[in-house]
Amino acid sequence: MTRRRNGKKRMSEQQEFEVMKLVLDKFLWLGFVVMGWGMYLSLTESSVLAGIWHMIAGAVLLLLFLLIIVKEYEIIG
Repeated sequence: MTRRRNGKKRMSEQQEFEVMKLVLDKFLWLGFVVMGWGMYLSLTESSVLAGIWHMIAGAVLLLLFLLIIVKEYEIIG
C-alpha cells in the first residue's frame, strides 16, 4: 500500500480485487441461502406461495450481485 499526501493508504488493484471478491462472495451465498430457504418452505408447507416469494427475493439478490460485478469490473469477452 502506498501513502497519499493526506496520510491515507491506497490499495493496489490486486488488493481492491481481493476485497471486492470477499464482499461479492457474501452476496452470492446470501442469494442462494434465501432461495434454498424458499425451496424448503415450498416443499414443507401446504402453500407454495410463501416459498416462491423467498425464491424471488433470492433471485433479486443474485441480480444485484450481477449488476455490481458488471458495474465494477469490465468484462472482456
